[in-house]
Amino acid sequence: MVEKSEIVVIGLNHQTAPVEVRERLAFSSEDNPKVLQTMRQNPYVDEVVLFSTCNRVELLVATKDISKAVEMVKDFFADFKKTPRQSFEQALYVYDGDEAVRHIFRVAASLDSMVVGEPQILGQIKESYQEASSNRTCGVILNRLMHRSFSVAKRVRTETGIGDHAVSISYAAVELGRKIFGQLEGKAVLLIGAGEMAELAVEHLVTNRARPIFVANRTFERGLEIAEKFKGTAIRFEEVHDYLKQADIVISSTGAPHYILVRGDFKGVMRARKNRPLFLIDIAVPRDIEPEINRITNVYVYDIDDLKNAIQENIEERRKEARRGERLVDEAVVQFRRWFECLDVVPTIVALREKLEEIRQAEIKKTFASLTSASEEDRAAVDRLTVSLIKKILHDPTLFLKQRGHKDKKSLYVDIIRRLFDLDEPNNREP
Repeated sequence: MVEKSEIVVIGLNHQTAPVEVRERLAFSSEDNPKVLQTMRQNPYVDEVVLFSTCNRVELLVATKDISKAVEMVKDFFADFKKTPRQSFEQALYVYDGDEAVRHIFRVAASLDSMVVGEPQILGQIKESYQEASSNRTCGVILNRLMHRSFSVAKRVRTETGIGDHAVSISYAAVELGRKIFGQLEGKAVLLIGAGEMAELAVEHLVTNRARPIFVANRTFERGLEIAEKFKGTAIRFEEVHDYLKQADIVISSTGAPHYILVRGDFKGVMRARKNRPLFLIDIAVPRDIEPEINRITNVYVYDIDDLKNAIQENIEERRKEARRGERLVDEAVVQFRRWFECLDVVPTIVALREKLEEIRQAEIKKTFASLTSASEEDRAAVDRLTVSLIKKILHDPTLFLKQRGHKDKKSLYVDIIRRLFDLDEPNNREP
């Protein structure tokens, strides 16, 4: 019998690892193809999808040897990121079987997000799946699992009120700004980079009449595009330090591998600002803004983990709705398990159908060889009759193998059928 792959998730997220650990393992979009291809070439990996966002780094794997696959992934993280295993191993979680399926469904449905119900995660999961599909690292199992996760997420969003209350990372940034400034009207905003959450934060700020808006991006054309969207001004990336003197709120979300703002950049800035408060929001992973800057008087630095503390309002309402979502996820896990368990018997059912079809074709060929006077209509009638017979013969064995009640003896029944019909020795059969 062909051994079936099992599903396993290995990763860490905002609940198990602080931002300084997550940023060590974060993969850029440029890394993704190399990660997927390297993983797929490993003998312990049959299928793989990589999820890397600001709040999680996970590998979803189909494997025939879970323990060896897990150890391999840990070594891969350490080697690829050039960081010792002990620096992140304690933060890793490993789920397999139903728990792995449940985890993926919960992630897609935003039940595992820092902000429960935030809509961005589903788009990120779909992008990750698209990347895996483009690199051909998904097969029957993970294709089915990912598509099922999308439908589960849609059902949770439409059948619960999980997204009805305005709570998000971008919303949290605006609420913090209100606490610092009292009101946001007339506060100058400097956006560095083009991250989706950063743009959402700017949208909230503009709604609250923050003005003017300045946009700095490494690609000036992209910066100009975003600036036009907010009726703002695009500046060169090299001009960021000059604009610190007039900005009240700085939102940074670049893909830089190092800090783009360090404490030394603020020499003379606060004097030029006459010590007006400066609010720095770092939504990037790895972080863009050196935490030491927070020690400067009247400068407030918040990274993505700090924003958690600003989103308490409406959280309880979302949690109530999330409990309804968890029930929908549990139901979907059971349905997926039923499909997954049937994978054990599918190769045998297919092999049995192929063998009976081979016998049918051979017998029809011999029969028609001796009935040279048979018309085309007669031949077609005989063909239809034998096809119908094969379907009727296979009906009960197929149902029997797929019955969930036989789970504990399924491998025994499959083995008996393969032996009875000699399905594992196709080349030894007589023509």
